[in-house]
Amino acid sequence: MTAETSQTLDRGLRVLKLLADTDHGLTVTELSGRLGVNRTVVYRLLATLEQHALVRRDLGGRARVGLGVLRLGHQVHPLVREAALPALRSLAEDIGATAHLTLVDGTEALAVAVVEPTWTDYHVAYRAGFRHPLERGAAGKAILTARHSPSAGPGYTLTHGELEAGASGAAAPLVGVTGVEGSVGVVMLTDAVPERVGPRVVEAAREVADALR
Repeated sequence: MTAETSQTLDRGLRVLKLLADTDHGLTVTELSGRLGVNRTVVYRLLATLEQHALVRRDLGGRARVGLGVLRLGHQVHPLVREAALPALRSLAEDIGATAHLTLVDGTEALAVAVVEPTWTDYHVAYRAGFRHPLERGAAGKAILTARHSPSAGPGYTLTHGELEAGASGAAAPLVGVTGVEGSVGVVMLTDAVPERVGPRVVEAAREVADALR
């Protein structure tokens, strides 16, 4: 810590990061051990974070990330969208298909940025704000593949007719972006995705990931 930083704020942020990395929550004792501070300090940190709805404690006393974090997260979407747009524009124009950035929102995939090609006679209408289950569509399946096989390396997922009849999708996950779980993809009116689309989507996902780091 330096003279210009706040030790309390640093500890509070570390609590949030620790809770965000676990699905089952952490007890005061567990947090105390991981932070290297006594239980009284942890109690004060949790009480403050609870007042802002950033942390909640269940009946068993385990602390978890609170719903207030979601409200903060919604404000991040415009920043993520802005960073992703150059790569999405390039992808849409190159492939001639609607390109999108999709992020995880609970159990759903949420399209936060969409770019349509300017030179095609027709393309799939796909709008920012569109939601669908993670288990359906290339965008969600690419995210789940990366979640379950993080060491598999960058790859792409292809689907057909899962979200819209006659439409095919290709998507690749964002890799190496702390705190962001998502994918970049395209959707097109075709029975089969052309061979070059998959690698191009992987390239675009890498460009977006670099922009977000």
